[in-house]
Amino acid sequence: MAKGEKTVFVCGECGYESGKWLGQCPVCSSWNTMIEETLINKKSKSAVAFAKAQRLDDVEVAHAQRQLTGLGELDRVLGGGAVKGSTVLLGGDPGIGKSTLLMQMASNLSEKGKVLYVTGEESVAQLKIRAQRLSLSGSMLLLAETNLDGIEAEISRIKPEFIIIDSIQTMYSSAVSSAPGSVTQVREATGTLTRLAKTEGYTVFIVGHVTKDGAIAGPRVLEHMVDTVLYFEGDRHDSFRLLRTVKNRFGSTNEIGVFEMCDKGMTEVKDPSKMFVSGKSAPGCAVTCIMEGTRPMLVEVQTLLAPSPFNNPRRMAAGIDSSRLMLLLAVLEKKVGLKLYDKDVYTNVVGGIRIEERAGDLATAVCIASALADKPLLPSTAIIGEISLTGEIRSVSRTDKRVQECIRLGYNNIIIPKTDNIPKADGVKITQAATLVETVQMLLHN
Repeated sequence: MAKGEKTVFVCGECGYESGKWLGQCPVCSSWNTMIEETLINKKSKSAVAFAKAQRLDDVEVAHAQRQLTGLGELDRVLGGGAVKGSTVLLGGDPGIGKSTLLMQMASNLSEKGKVLYVTGEESVAQLKIRAQRLSLSGSMLLLAETNLDGIEAEISRIKPEFIIIDSIQTMYSSAVSSAPGSVTQVREATGTLTRLAKTEGYTVFIVGHVTKDGAIAGPRVLEHMVDTVLYFEGDRHDSFRLLRTVKNRFGSTNEIGVFEMCDKGMTEVKDPSKMFVSGKSAPGCAVTCIMEGTRPMLVEVQTLLAPSPFNNPRRMAAGIDSSRLMLLLAVLEKKVGLKLYDKDVYTNVVGGIRIEERAGDLATAVCIASALADKPLLPSTAIIGEISLTGEIRSVSRTDKRVQECIRLGYNNIIIPKTDNIPKADGVKITQAATLVETVQMLLHN
């Protein structure tokens, strides 16, 4: 070991550093994740150029320059397009379609400027085969390289407007002694690319692997180093894909983009409400309207009840938080008087979408009651509202936009909280409900 170098042990999950090896990380409680790393020698203070403080009134602000990617759903989650000089991190499960989406984007952007696609997992010939399968053409530049120094030299020579790195876990720097994909290497590679984006004005897209828990592989500091973090969600065996914003310094973090995997790559779904609603009226089915950023979206919640042969019945939820489902079941038993203690409850949101907000509480509770009574709801019924522990229906945000989306898709019987204002609509029955008991009796006992 050279003089001045020091060896530390770094957690591969959270980036915690320790002077000695530990079986369990004291921060994230992960076992056998401590990796031995050699710290990089620091430069002397005389060689470092420090920044100088500026008065707030003297700071000049330049408006963010955005470039449309040619994919409307991707532009939506980015906040209106890719910002010049920004770094975007895209994560997702293997085979979800990250490389396909970025190659389609690269083909569109190559008509507006130079695009450099750097791959560390495939050869240039394999990228050509994918482009032919997707029927893509363009003047994008391809580079199969994993050495960060070589990539930086090629970037300096070409000076592209857009850079795509696929993936960050395969890149390594010669200045770091650890293996590619380690905590130090990932942090060093991301720092170098972020510095290039900020100083030279490049727009950098980085592909990141995810762990078995669905988080970006590597230290959590990786997400803090970039400007935007996007997650590609969905089942590999299903055609629908959701692109969700987790962090965005230049836009909203509540937007999602909806894609469908086809033979020719990712196809944008312009009207996702039609894709997640079956339109059939059956026991245990209810439709609600959720807000994903500025977009109202109709989704269908389904529930199946079955007699439980065990003392502790099963409660399984897909697309809904399981703890929220348990809370709704307790309210139904206590306030409505439904006997669910001996029933297995299976709840699912159609299309693989996940309901994060509580405006879908009322629809979930009503579809459980519908399944227990074995009675379908009235056709063209949409239900919106949050349920409190007292059984009251609480107000939700942007009720008018939700109601307009329901009306647009032909729903003429809409249930909303009593505390919300009734939007004006001709030929549509809008009913305000105050309690869960009132709603269940109104929908199932008429």
